[in-house]
Formats: sequence, C-alpha cells, structure tokens
Amino acid sequence: MTDLDALAGQLLRAAEVTTLLPLPSDADPTFDLAQAFAVADRMRAARIARGDVPAGYKIGFTNRRIWPLYGVHAPIWGTVWQHTTQLLDCAFVRVGLAGLSQPRLEPEIVFGLKAAPRAGMDNAAIAGCIEWVAHGFEIVHTHFSGWRFKLADCFADDALHGRLYVGPRVPISRFADPAAELRALQVELLRDGEMVDRGEGSIVLDGPVDALRQWVEAMHAQPQRWPICAGDIVTTGTITDAWPMAPGMRFETRLSDPRLSVLTLECAPS
Repeated sequence: MTDLDALAGQLLRAAEVTTLLPLPSDADPTFDLAQAFAVADRMRAARIARGDVPAGYKIGFTNRRIWPLYGVHAPIWGTVWQHTTQLLDCAFVRVGLAGLSQPRLEPEIVFGLKAAPRAGMDNAAIAGCIEWVAHGFEIVHTHFSGWRFKLADCFADDALHGRLYVGPRVPISRFADPAAELRALQVELLRDGEMVDRGEGSIVLDGPVDALRQWVEAMHAQPQRWPICAGDIVTTGTITDAWPMAPGMRFETRLSDPRLSVLTLECAPS
C-alpha cells in the first residue's frame, strides 16, 4: 500500500530540485485514481500552507487524439498558481526552462470566470459564468522518465502543470455562441518557423466550453472538492500534441479566429 503522505512529499521535493522519480504504479500496482486524488490534495494543501496562492485550474488530457500516445484515456486536472501563471499584455513571451522537468508546450484555450459554474449546467449556462477567453500556452512537465506513466501517476504529479502563459483576453460577449465558435477554432503550431502540428477546438472533449462543463461535473463527483470561484483561470487542454521544448526554440501559433491573439514563445538559451 502506498504511503500517500510520503509520496506527496517526494513529489513536492522533486518539483523543487527537478529530479525524476520511479512510477508510483510500478512500486504499487494497486495505486489508483482515488489514491492519486488524495496525494494531489495533500500537495495542494502543503503549497497553500507555505504561502502559494491558487490562480485557478488546468484540465489535462482533454485531447482524445493523444490518449494512445501516452497510455492515458481520461482527463486529469490540477491547480495553477499565481507564481506559475502569467497574464500577457502582448503576443510574445520569452521564458527560461530552468526548474522544469522534460518540458513540453501545449496551445490551449483559457477562460477567466466571473461566476462559479455548478454541476448540472448546460453549455449556455457554463458560458454565462465566463468573463473572458484567451489563447494561451501551458508548459507541462513530468517527474517520471520518458513521459511514460499511468493516469494515476500523472494525476499525482500535479497533473503535469509547469507554467501557464495567457495571451490577450477577449470578453466572452464578443462570441455569439462560445461553445460552437470555439469548437470550430483551427490552430496551427509552428516550431522554429516550421508547422509541426495542427488541431481543432473540438478535439478537447468536443470543445473548450464542453471541456469546462465536463470538468465541473468531474470535480463535483470527487471527495476532494476544491473550490471553483469567480476570478479563477481555467485552461482547457491542448489542441495539438504536447511538443518537447529546448533552449533556443521558438514556438508560434496561427489561429482561424482573428478575435483571439496568436502567440509566440521563445525559449531562452541555456
């Protein structure tokens, strides 16, 4: 049986010193989602106790297309923090990769909430809880070698969250039908000037608003019901695969919707 307190401490330490750990599911084949939720809950409480301030949430593995690539077949979620989240006033950001373990880049749709959504809401009601929408980059990372894990492992590993960069925010009122319009969004990801991947908003659990609604339902069903509050930022999952990052690389996006700002992220040299 996994010592959940010990595992939470190991994962927190791994994040501080950027080291790799053995898979909990290898050490204990009975390690499951219920235990992973409990570990994540302990880690969240420990971070808050030491002064870290939640900024909202990330929803991960909403992109069904990449599930077979990672051996994961369901969404995950975790906390994003004020110190890991940056609201950009322009379409460019330059970042260092220190402190990240095997980082990868994900282009996503991000929401800012003006009211707390509730379980049982339909897409229209969920959209009514949103203040703004933006295109963003999440940098995900893992403390398990080679990006190979089971669902419970990556849930326990802080849902793989590293950093979140949120582009210029657009009032949700500029979208007549947010669920349908964001579902149809086309995204191209370029690395060093070459297009490496493309995707559509519908790939994330049928669309970003749909993903938000399904996450609210899933959060409500868990015994660890972390609060969803007005002012929270929620990023809804990658529209392409997650692409490995290295110092000196430059990533850009092209979007089909001119209301949303394209983004450029430059990795600082080592």
